[in-house]
Amino acid sequence: MDVEALTAQVKTAASRVAGQLGPLGMRPRRAGCEAGGRPSRLRSFDPGRIADLEYRAWVGYYLREWPQVLAASVGLVRTGFGMDWYRTLHGAWLVLRANQLWAPFPDNDPDRARACMRRFYALVKLSYGKPASPAKAAALEVDWWRAHREMQHAAQPAGAADELVESMTRLYSYLYGEPEAEVRPAAVHRARAMDLSDQWIREGCRPDSPLLPLEHAALVRSYAALLAAVHH
Repeated sequence: MDVEALTAQVKTAASRVAGQLGPLGMRPRRAGCEAGGRPSRLRSFDPGRIADLEYRAWVGYYLREWPQVLAASVGLVRTGFGMDWYRTLHGAWLVLRANQLWAPFPDNDPDRARACMRRFYALVKLSYGKPASPAKAAALEVDWWRAHREMQHAAQPAGAADELVESMTRLYSYLYGEPEAEVRPAAVHRARAMDLSDQWIREGCRPDSPLLPLEHAALVRSYAALLAAVHH
């Protein structure tokens, strides 16, 4: 399935959902707690489910199986951000396009990838009132993509891995308003998952590779650590 066909499907689905939902001009929800003091959907998620969806998205990305990436992105946006279905479908498409624009090496398009992620975080802000600056959130997001790519091609990956951890830590701290020390463990485990994914790629992307369950487990640990840091 080509990009144009995927675009048409997403637009059709979004239009149908919009018709079911009606006007979308509701007041943004608070990003901290909902009524009754419960953590908001941004701070209350299933780590195992998000880890599984991100794992599927990563495998699809490196195999260039874009329909798989789109399906996983829909689940990630819905599970991780809890927006209505119209914004979920729109947001998942923006995430997919950002990844497609970033994917080519070395001739990718980081500016357009950031623009897509800025629009994605603008949808999150419409729902929750945060992040305060979608442009800054997008810049931090794409910065860890940069750090990861540099780690993939670095002569000394250890130093590049440290930069990747710090980049993701800055993103988490900004999105959730938490001290960097609290969210860094989540970044460490996610960087480990990326390292395993990179090793899987170097070894030929075998579907039966023993690295894949290790990557999945590292993602579960990452999102469990993130939930522990932000669930209040």
